[in-house]
Amino acid sequence: MVEPLVTMRGITKHFPGVLALDDVDFTLAPGEIHALMGENGAGKSTLVKVLTGAEPFETGEIRLAGNPAPVINHSPQEAQERGISTVYQEVNLCPNLSVAENLFAGRQPHHGMFVDRREVNRQAARIMADIGVDVVVERQLGEHSLAVQQMVAIARAISISAKVLILDEPTSSLNEQEVARLFELIRKLRDDGMGVIFITHFLHQVYQVCDKITVLRNGHLVGTYAIEALPRRDLVAAMLGRAFDDMAAIHRRSEDEVDRGGAPVIAARGLGVRGGIRPFDLDVYAGEVVGLAGLLGSGRTEVARAIYGADAADEGTLVVKGAPVKHSPIDSMRAGMAFCPESRKDEGCVQDLSVRENIVLAEQTKRGAFRLMSRAEQDRITREYVDLLAIKTASLDTPVKQLSGGNQQKVIVARWLATHPDFLILDEPTRGIDVGTKAEIQRLCVELAGEGMAILFISSEIDEMLRTCSRLGVMRDLSKVGELVDDEMSSSAIMSKIAGDEAGDD
Repeated sequence: MVEPLVTMRGITKHFPGVLALDDVDFTLAPGEIHALMGENGAGKSTLVKVLTGAEPFETGEIRLAGNPAPVINHSPQEAQERGISTVYQEVNLCPNLSVAENLFAGRQPHHGMFVDRREVNRQAARIMADIGVDVVVERQLGEHSLAVQQMVAIARAISISAKVLILDEPTSSLNEQEVARLFELIRKLRDDGMGVIFITHFLHQVYQVCDKITVLRNGHLVGTYAIEALPRRDLVAAMLGRAFDDMAAIHRRSEDEVDRGGAPVIAARGLGVRGGIRPFDLDVYAGEVVGLAGLLGSGRTEVARAIYGADAADEGTLVVKGAPVKHSPIDSMRAGMAFCPESRKDEGCVQDLSVRENIVLAEQTKRGAFRLMSRAEQDRITREYVDLLAIKTASLDTPVKQLSGGNQQKVIVARWLATHPDFLILDEPTRGIDVGTKAEIQRLCVELAGEGMAILFISSEIDEMLRTCSRLGVMRDLSKVGELVDDEMSSSAIMSKIAGDEAGDD
């Protein structure tokens, strides 16, 4: 038998008030792409952190191929020296350095006392060519697309002779062509004998590229399965611990249920940002969920930011509940608007603040510095939304950075719901979260609309918007190119609009 690259046995890990891993086993073979699956908070990230030395563990052992005795990695650097590299969802390279400098950071070839930049660039060009990426290695990394940046991160891992590559949500910001390119590279690495641990919430991608699946639930090992032995429905049931009928319980509101007798909650007319989104019109009425469909870079986020005032509009008007508003976030907030941004890391959660502090942040800002909320009121509001959204946290004072990605996403939604908005913008609210949390957020959108809230919903997943939205605006090349309503909405009709093929509807 071939010796496994990684063998983890009986791994147990506690955080304050939480049993994160309970006697978990995991094995990775060479030449294998192994999916690590589970809901947010299931223990996937903790298991990876234990393996890579980012977190200590209490009991159990880790064995690596070629090592006669169990090993303990005390830091990611130590794990890297043992051949284990991780590429995270948020690329943690330096955008102000060149591609070549990122590839060789900390290990540049020298000529005498000086870095041999010519050799750095030569070797970098060869490495990128080897993985089939055509890129100018002298250009700054930040000038390239996120897909290229992730390829550079993977190339760096390969170039340090990694035997194990961990990919944590590598496709969450990529389009279909970029995902296909990434999968081609992963398969090549597998064929060369590397072991790949693949963490994702896109179930269909697991069945496209993986050989095995290990499922965790609430810190426990559910099981390890060959890909062909675990149909998708059974995988979802294993992750949730119950049968789950592919989100069939979510029933979007139809446009017939929306009262258009009064003024729309939001009325944008010719709203545009110079150098950004081109002028667009958009109405959103109370009680409806309006989606924005389009490829990455099509202008969906730019529409949301222009409406909220995060990007100041240069032309056009915005009327909220019949009254014109200035284009600034604080004015938008006071007018009853709320904006959950796309990036929970950079623009969403304040990582070092507690769950309570994050949830009350927007409401306190709305009230101003001279109307401070009491601690009792903060606790009451926080408990209300922790219960409403089933946020998993050890306490209200737990730093939000200790929560799983899905629970962080819920904290951001809770923050804005606590302001009791009339209009809620959700930009990729379910990106990188598990199927159960995704369904909860979609169901919540439909329920809030039923209670009279107006919602603008942005997602890269067409199926998600078809479940949630009663009307879709379609974006292409920073322009709003059309709308689809109720029966007009289908995957093929949306894709035809995005592609500019007006004759391609069902």
